[in-house]
Amino acid sequence: MNPRTAVVAALACTAVYVAALVWADTRNQIFAQLPSVAVWLPGMAMVSLATYVLRYARWYGLLRRAGHRVPVLAGFAGYLAGFAFTATPGKVGELVRARYYARWGVPAARTLSAFVYERAFDLLAVALLAALAIPSGRLFGIVLAFVAGLIGAVAAVAARPRWLQRPAARLRAAGWRRIGRAGRTLARGLSGCRLWLTPRDMAFSFALGLAAWGGVAASFAWLLQGLDVALPLRAALATYPTAMLAGAASMLPAGIGTTEATIVALLALHAVPLGTAALAAVGIRFATMWLAVACGFAAMGWLERRGATQADDGTGRKTAPESLRSS
Repeated sequence: MNPRTAVVAALACTAVYVAALVWADTRNQIFAQLPSVAVWLPGMAMVSLATYVLRYARWYGLLRRAGHRVPVLAGFAGYLAGFAFTATPGKVGELVRARYYARWGVPAARTLSAFVYERAFDLLAVALLAALAIPSGRLFGIVLAFVAGLIGAVAAVAARPRWLQRPAARLRAAGWRRIGRAGRTLARGLSGCRLWLTPRDMAFSFALGLAAWGGVAASFAWLLQGLDVALPLRAALATYPTAMLAGAASMLPAGIGTTEATIVALLALHAVPLGTAALAAVGIRFATMWLAVACGFAAMGWLERRGATQADDGTGRKTAPESLRSS
């Protein structure tokens, strides 16, 4: 993936989202109520930024555990750059980080390993938060089955990478080289997760993931309070994590539409008016997903300019980035 592809994808998702908002506004007058949400957005944005720091601390720690030392601030920008592609199915577009972490000697397979590992613990944390007040046992069973099935599949392939390597080799032999290489890289990435399957690493990853996503859940509960929506605390904290799981299960880019619809449906169970529920859904998405996309593009722009500056010493000769020359 390259920056131009990111721009096109983001613009397409943004256009779809704005079109959906315009359609919803014709029914619920959402735009007229946006000022009531705007006053809460700065605080919610600060919470989201704090969660990015927590998630990066986990990412940085995993790479250090694997023997990779990256510059802290530039590495944070590289991590944020992945958010430019957050509006992709399963957030796989976040693997654009490999483009930048390769500058600091981190192989693409290792970046993939860290991505899969953190996604697994994010799922566990979000599922635990959702379990606080899932309204029905059947729905909880569906959520639990989805999370367990996904993590189980990842663990199985991580333990037996040959299950992917052999089909990948056959695809390459049959002329499907690009798909075969992707399968081989995926197998290597999943097998790399075994490095962090220790009690210490798992506790560290789960704790930071729970703190990060718990902060987002609390931010949504705070927004509901600001909109004068009276929900039990457990239900308020569980609503957004449950919607996130529904969005992930839909495999739509960033769960667009599915996440918002789930929020509205869950709030409707507590007799929240449709217009207020839609407003809450839009507000939390602007403070989380769309803020992440904006931060991702800003980080990508900075890294691209930084890379171009470091790759040219002013005489037309290409040089290695400073971080690599000093190592």
